[in-house]
Formats: sequence, C-alpha cells, structure tokens
Amino acid sequence: MAYRAEYIWIDGTEPTPLMRSKTKILADGAEPGIWGFDGSSTNQAPGDNSDCVLNPVYTVPDPIRGGNDVLVLCEVLLPESFEPHPTNTRAACVEVADKFASFEPLFGIEQEYTFFKDGRPLGWPQEGYYYPAPQGPYYCGVGAVEIAGREIVEAHTTACIEAGINISGTNAEVMLGQWEFQVGPSGTVEVADELWMARYLLYRISEDFGVNASISAKPIKGDWNGAGAHTNFSTNQMREGYDAIIAACEAIGGPGKVEEHLAGYGHGYEDRLTGLHETAHYSQFRYGVSDRGASVRIPWQVAKDGKGYIEDRRPNANIDPYVVTRLITNTVCSAATP
Repeated sequence: MAYRAEYIWIDGTEPTPLMRSKTKILADGAEPGIWGFDGSSTNQAPGDNSDCVLNPVYTVPDPIRGGNDVLVLCEVLLPESFEPHPTNTRAACVEVADKFASFEPLFGIEQEYTFFKDGRPLGWPQEGYYYPAPQGPYYCGVGAVEIAGREIVEAHTTACIEAGINISGTNAEVMLGQWEFQVGPSGTVEVADELWMARYLLYRISEDFGVNASISAKPIKGDWNGAGAHTNFSTNQMREGYDAIIAACEAIGGPGKVEEHLAGYGHGYEDRLTGLHETAHYSQFRYGVSDRGASVRIPWQVAKDGKGYIEDRRPNANIDPYVVTRLITNTVCSAATP
C-alpha cells in the first residue's frame, strides 16, 4: 500500500508570495523527507541553477483526500548547504521564538479574505456597474441577501478541524463576499505554520466550488472595507499584569518601530490603512481601549481585568505571518528584557 503526501511551500513571488504544492507517493510507513522542486518556475532560482530543497516542518492529516494521506508544509532550503533560502522567512522566525521562549508568546491571527467569482466578489451583481447594497447588514449576517459563500466557509472550517489546525472561529465580514477565520492561540512559529496550512485548505476547497479566495488588502476600491489580519499577542507578563500591556503598546510604537513593522505588514497597507473603515491612518500610531480606529486596540475586558493581550490592527490580509509574529515578538520581548 501507499499514501499521498502533498508538499506545500511558499514561493518567491513579489510583492505577495503564492502557495505552491505537489504530490509525492510514499510507501506505507515511510516518512515524508526532503524533496526538491524547480525554483526557476517559482521565482526562487535561475534556470541554470534551478534546484531548491523542500524541508518538511509541519505535517497534518489531509482532510480532503482522507485515509492515510497527509499535508506537508515545507520550508525552502538551498541545495548543497541546506541553508535557508532567501525567501525562507520561517528560519528567522524560529530564531526569534527560541531567543524569547521564556516569555511564552502567544498569538491569535484573524485572517480576512474575499471570495471572487467571474471577476467580482461572490454575491455581487454580475452585470454592468451594479453594486450590492451598502455595507451594514453583512457583518455576521444571516440570510441569502446578506451572505454569500457560507457553504465554502463551512467546508473549510470542517477541514481545518479534521486536520488538527488550531482554528478558533469564523464569521462573515463587513463587505458582502468577505469572511474571516481565526487561528490560535498558538506560539510565534506555530500560529504562522497553522495559518499557512489553513490558507492552503481555503484555496484548495474554494477550487471545488469554482471560486477564488483572495487575501488582497483592498479587494474593491472605494467605500468598502479592506481585508486585514488583525494580530492578537500576549506574553506571560502581559497575561499577569496591565503594566506589561502598556509597555507592549509603547514598544510597538517606539522610535523606528512603526516604520519597521509596517514594512512587514503586507503589500498595499497604504490603500487599506486610510483612517476610514475601522483603521488608523498608516502615518499615525496610537493605542486605546476598545478603539477599532486605533493602530493597536486593548480589548475592554483586558482593561477591566488588568491583564491579557493586545490586538495590532494594522497587518494586512496578505501578510507573511512568519514576518509579523517575528516582528512583534522581537519588539515587545526585547523591550521587556532587562
């Protein structure tokens, strides 16, 4: 007997990397080991030296194929040296996570996305320049007029649960055809592994419905919400006292940190972080309790309890989560290190 291992990796496409995958047939009992691919076809190598290495880092049961089949998330390495490829952002994330392991960082990431069919968001009128009714009834909506794509969301949620991904919720978002799922709480590296795998399942399941799932930060121009990846974060100190909450906010907004973080918070943040549609303008930084127009929100329950977590609302839907979790962990934990 044999089983299938779907090798999944992140390519070198700019400004937003794409996910790639291919299937390897393995004998029962054999472990998915390193494999190779043509990096010249994924923006990761020249044609005259095209080999790249896939190194498995996170394996889960394949909820689509079932049986003994698995999904294998891989990092990309250089041949011969087996050093991290320049597009491999996971390696630096692991380094920071190990350095600050004593802080026990935890993340929850809220992945917003938009379904598209025939070039328009799912559920939008297909002819001419017609638009749906303005935003208002769609967020957490119920009903055929308010919702489009629920059957895909349900299939994706079930698949994540069956794969053992730490998915913690879903909801319809502010624009018709826009949805969100949440992953976490998990560690600095683990939450990023889980988010990439959950994205793969979202894209793959959407295929079966003839729909594209987009993580564009501003899928429709004009008076429509963009799509973010609000990132919730805490350390053991923050989970024990409010002073650490304030210190974390101050660190993230510290000298040079606003620009450094925005540079790693996904392509097109200028189009999304306009100061409208529940965002702060990207040129400003502020934090506040229960303020969804702030750069960083302190939930009201955290202020009431005097401990908990913060939510960085600036990351785009199209973030590389390895970059975002590395930046936040490094900034907050470095500032709290004596």
